[in-house]
Amino acid sequence: MSSIQAEDALQSMVDAGDLAGAVTLIWREGAIAEVTCAGWRDPDARLPVERDTLFRVASLTKPITAAATLSLVEEGRFELSDPITRWAPELARMQVLRAPGGALTDTVPARRPLTFHDLLTHRAGLSYSDFLQGPIAAAYRDALGGHIDNARSPDEWIARLAELPLLHQPGEVFEYGHAADLLGFILARVEDAPLGEVLRRRVFEPLGMVDTGFAVPEAKRPRRAACCGFDADGQVRTRATVPGAHALPERPEGMTFVSGGQGLWSTVDDYLSFARIFVEGGAGLLRPETVARMTTNQLTAPQRAASMMLGRPLFATGHGFGLGVAVVTEPESADPLLCGGNRGAVGWPGAYGSWWRADPVERSVRIFMTHNMVEAEQLAQGVGLGVWTAILEFQEQALRSP
Repeated sequence: MSSIQAEDALQSMVDAGDLAGAVTLIWREGAIAEVTCAGWRDPDARLPVERDTLFRVASLTKPITAAATLSLVEEGRFELSDPITRWAPELARMQVLRAPGGALTDTVPARRPLTFHDLLTHRAGLSYSDFLQGPIAAAYRDALGGHIDNARSPDEWIARLAELPLLHQPGEVFEYGHAADLLGFILARVEDAPLGEVLRRRVFEPLGMVDTGFAVPEAKRPRRAACCGFDADGQVRTRATVPGAHALPERPEGMTFVSGGQGLWSTVDDYLSFARIFVEGGAGLLRPETVARMTTNQLTAPQRAASMMLGRPLFATGHGFGLGVAVVTEPESADPLLCGGNRGAVGWPGAYGSWWRADPVERSVRIFMTHNMVEAEQLAQGVGLGVWTAILEFQEQALRSP
């Protein structure tokens, strides 16, 4: 498929009102094969999506935080099996709920401390308030606040987290959530520097990622994608707020909380620089053996079978989970909305519709960036689901492109 055909296909979804706009990139065998832009970065202002548009990439942040962690492991600063309590003594005496939906006082002591490995594999007994039911859901909301922009300092956030019970014993169950945020704050303590500075030194500067960070500088703000979503009638609009109030349209000066799980802004070209490490043996950022470890499934068969998110199975078939990334284990049954591809391909989607995949077998990277900010109630009504159709169509285009 030609780039003109790809643009037409993406534009048709914009015209149908399925999404505000998007930019896609295909990289293959060391060169960019195709970049496609369509639609609006700000629908109300009629500002188009461009190649250098900056998007909130949400959970595409997590693999970057994982890579920074592994760079510290390579330096011998700690082992993945080390307890994090050396740097977070607040978490030394954690309690665990007897039942995830039970009373907050019905707990037992954690059998062992949390480790870096627990955090990287989401087996730390932590979740997000939006994914929880029962008393623990309200306790999470009250104690921890917004996921991305938060008035609490990192130290205050960790102290509040320490007062909450874990959902599961450390290492036992895959439960997606705040593990990457806690990991980010631990990295900041290890390095005695804010997480943004840690990522800049360890990932962004070595890879030449000039547009990625937790805040957008004043000079680059005209390039930001607005909070794009849907009104009560299901029409694409520029939103005043981010769903769930987890992020703010304008980040206040002096806010010290940054989310190692969801907080970054980036562009398709910057994220390509990162994703290439999985095709190029670390691309000078990590050793090949570290990348191999990162892209090897870490979950047991029972953990894969039980893994769920928003009521749907995650890793029961087709995928496992490595260190911060989904890993294709059975290509014939891999869910393309996680990453798809050949055995060993990796990726991870973001809450606002962005998606990526790196496939070392075909030596390719595919990236899809958008802002598709939808309330949970709208999703339940089928509003905003068109972005997944767009991602699937993008993958089909990539297969047909020369």
